This record gives sequence, C-alpha cells and structure tokens, in this order.
Amino acid sequence: MLDKIVYGNVTVLNLIIASAIILAAIFIDKLLTLHLKKSLKNKVNKAHLEIIVKVVYYAIIAIAILIVLSMLGIQPSGLLVAGGIAGIVIGFASQSIVGNLISGIFLIIERPIKIGNVVDIDGTMGFVEDIRIVATTIRTYDGICVRIPNEKVFTTNITNYFANAARRFEYVVGIRYSDNADKAIQIIRELIEVEPFALKYPKPQVFVHNLGDNSVNIVVRPWAPSTYWYDLKMELLWKIKKTLEKNGIEIAFPQRTLWFANELKSSTTKKTESGKSNNS
Repeated sequence: MLDKIVYGNVTVLNLIIASAIILAAIFIDKLLTLHLKKSLKNKVNKAHLEIIVKVVYYAIIAIAILIVLSMLGIQPSGLLVAGGIAGIVIGFASQSIVGNLISGIFLIIERPIKIGNVVDIDGTMGFVEDIRIVATTIRTYDGICVRIPNEKVFTTNITNYFANAARRFEYVVGIRYSDNADKAIQIIRELIEVEPFALKYPKPQVFVHNLGDNSVNIVVRPWAPSTYWYDLKMELLWKIKKTLEKNGIEIAFPQRTLWFANELKSSTTKKTESGKSNNS
C-alpha cells in the first residue's frame, strides 16, 4: 500500500513523509516563535517583535515547502532561477530600502539606543522618539522631528548620553587673587553636598586648576543622574555665583592697568622740582 504509485515516481509513502515534514515544520515554527516572544519580550518593541517572528515563521515554512517539492518530484530550480532574477532586479531597485530594513533589525536586536534616550547621530542631537524597522525619528531640542534612515544610524557614530546612569559636567569658576580660594572651594563643596540630585559617588571634584591672568580658576566637576543632569547644571552655577558673592568672594573679570608715558614723565618732573625747592 505504501509503495503504491500515485503519479510519476511519487508513492503514498512519499506523500506521508511530505505531510510529516510540513507538520514538523509548523510544530518547530510554533516552538521557535514562542521562544522568541519570551526571550525578546523586554528587549524589542512589540511591533518590531511581531515582524521578526513573522520573518522567522515564513522562512521555516518556505524551507519545508522546498524540501517537500523536491520529494514529490517537482523540481523548484526553474522557480528559483526566475525568482532569483526577479530578486536581483528588485534588489538593485530597492537596495537602500533593503539596507535600511536589515539595519533596522540589527538595531532592534543590538539596542544601542532606546526610545527616550538623548543621542547625537551624525550631528543630529535630540530625543529618540521612535525606532521603526526602516527609519529612526529624533526630536531635536527645538522640537523638530528628524527622520534618519536606519542604515545611516547603524553605520555612523552614535553618542548616547543616557547609556550610562550617571553623567559629569564641569564649570570653571574664576575668583579674584585677593579672595580666599580655600574658602571658595569649601563653599562650593557644601553647595554640591546639599543638592539632592548631585551624586556622592562618583565623588565630585573641586580644586584650583590654574592661575590665570586675571583670576584664580577653580574647576568644579559634579556628577548627576543622566535624566537630571541638565537641570542640575543650569541651577547649580547660579547658586555658586550668588553664594560666593554673599560671602565676599567675587567672580573675577578681565582688568588692565594702563600707564601713560607723558603722565609718568610729568609726575617725575614735579617730584624733581619739589625736591629742589625743599633743598633751597
């Protein structure tokens, strides 16, 4: 019965095996898609995860169908040749789209950026609004949405300001030479310590960096959570200025003392004449 020929060289056994292969492929597909959904659930956007699952699902089914066609005596070589030629033509016509699609899949898997991160991608700085399968949308600080193809995102340098939990910023505070630098450093340290978003670790740095032409330059390097970094940077500098001035320490500004040759000569002449008259 199993050796009974149905058509050509295809027997009943071949049909049973072909059916078993299709059923096995569907079973493997179900297991694999369930595994992908569980493992990538918290790593990939839901819409993107569905796309990945469908691509894997249909790829396995397509492989199973090609195997079954070969078993049933249907040579898919002609179909493959025709499909290959069509694929080459379409590929040349839409190679940028395919490149963006593949780059989008790699971005979703690797996750160098996330929605809400502050990034700099090829000179475009702002918040990541959306990461789609073909393009990524950045909202700049001016509120302008910029769409960047994923191929460009994946192949260019990405600066992610939110990748690390903490971020450091720096001020250079110049005080007068007549002011007490140790007192100024102590005041700045105390201001940083009372700030709720200024981190204790890594430890903030406050020290005299150099002796400038017009000021003693104190470098201030505090750390803050990446999400509150900009707010603290804006507020702390003004607090430092006001508190230093309240304690009699002024922020230095460029000054020059000018000496005029004629005035020096006149002053010297007057002193000489005054000395002569006193002697007489």
